[in-house]
Amino acid sequence: MQRRSFFGGVFAGLAFGSSKAATAKAGEIPTRIFGKTGEKLTVIGQAGGRFPLCTFEEAKAIVLRAVDLGINYFDNAHSYWNGRSEEVYGEVLPAFRKKVFITTKSAKRSRKEAEAELHLSLKRLKTDYVDLWQIHAVNELKEVDEIFGAGGAIEAFESARKAGKCRFLGFTGHHDPHVHRAMLERYANYDTILMPLHIADPAYLSFEKLVLPKAVERGLGIQAMKTTANAKLLQSFNVKECLSYALSLPIHCAAIGCTTIGQLEDDVRVARGFKPFSATEMAALRERALRIKGPGLEDWKRNVERADAGRLYLGG
Repeated sequence: MQRRSFFGGVFAGLAFGSSKAATAKAGEIPTRIFGKTGEKLTVIGQAGGRFPLCTFEEAKAIVLRAVDLGINYFDNAHSYWNGRSEEVYGEVLPAFRKKVFITTKSAKRSRKEAEAELHLSLKRLKTDYVDLWQIHAVNELKEVDEIFGAGGAIEAFESARKAGKCRFLGFTGHHDPHVHRAMLERYANYDTILMPLHIADPAYLSFEKLVLPKAVERGLGIQAMKTTANAKLLQSFNVKECLSYALSLPIHCAAIGCTTIGQLEDDVRVARGFKPFSATEMAALRERALRIKGPGLEDWKRNVERADAGRLYLGG
């Protein structure tokens, strides 16, 4: 199912840090302090992962409109659209560089390959540095070993932060929360984390249950993705329910993959009117999601319901 083209749990009851963090003047997008980074980011940000569904010019127009609407958080990755998504940002964001927080990611596991990607990402983005560089899409435990082994990618990330080519570093993943836990256990100096968080996540291989509490405990800047489960939740929930659920968790911002200006404006409208759900409302939404939970909905996660799951599953 495609995302709409026109506008039509363990943390239930846990208030986000301070309710003041999500307040805003009338017409403004709420902001939150991005964990230990100290940066103040809008609670929603434009993500570049779905730009292949647009033309290059359409993607540029979406980014410019996001800036006009007050969004200051822009998510991207070296691999998105074979680099074209970073080039979109490079065509628009340099004029606003001091006002925006730009992220990108590398899925390479060696220092040499990751450094090469960062060099090219900076060239595409037309900037000397990114605000946040992230170890991207860590799916398996063997990748954790590669990242932290001799000559592993973590060396590139630490070097880049020291050299000022990235201000902060973090990691991302969506396949298995146990791998996220392993990444947290292997390294103490992350600034941020990015994970899928949505209404149905608590019922199946849950990042909300297994990872989010640890991220909160560590004081990390917490980013949510897949808040509509790649639009699949929109068969059962509306956009306001999906986005408000994620923003009612103790996160700082949500990356939104808009492919039209209309979608972007819808999300901004929801963010501007955001009021945290109560514990009762959060529980009711999770209950409604039980009938659609599982790997059929979340096909990016490890399928622990397969016949060979006992051999493949990481356990816990």
